[in-house]
Amino acid sequence: MDADVMGWRLRSAVAADVEVIAELRATVMRADLERLGRYDDHRVRQRLRDSFSPQYTSVIMLDRGLAGCVTVRPAVGRQWLEHFYLAPHCQGRGLGSAVLRTVLERTDAQGMTVGLNVLQGSGARRLYERHGFVVEAQDEIDVFMMRAPGATAGA
Repeated sequence: MDADVMGWRLRSAVAADVEVIAELRATVMRADLERLGRYDDHRVRQRLRDSFSPQYTSVIMLDRGLAGCVTVRPAVGRQWLEHFYLAPHCQGRGLGSAVLRTVLERTDAQGMTVGLNVLQGSGARRLYERHGFVVEAQDEIDVFMMRAPGATAGA
């Protein structure tokens, strides 16, 4: 990990975080959604607003600034990882892996399977595969992945 991302921390989200996270989502997802012919300037933000749960969301802080967010929501038989976004200037520096490791240590301690979906062709899929996620199902837009407790890449 780069030395400049070592000082990150998670803080609990609050309701007032919704708009900055909606903007982050629009920025981060734009290229993949445009590639898939699915980008809608209003909808990309509204989907976050409609599903935002401060009680399950953590804000990723780096140098006292918001670097991203991650939500881990209870679902039937698993935890659901969603809204995992990093600001573009924070990507590719090891921060996503560090945050994901922390999240997965918590779900492993609970013995929980983790599910998620990622857009077809998204570079984020490689991150998830490195952390033990495997494809469960897919369609023309989404790849649904899961990770058993304690799973590692190639397991």
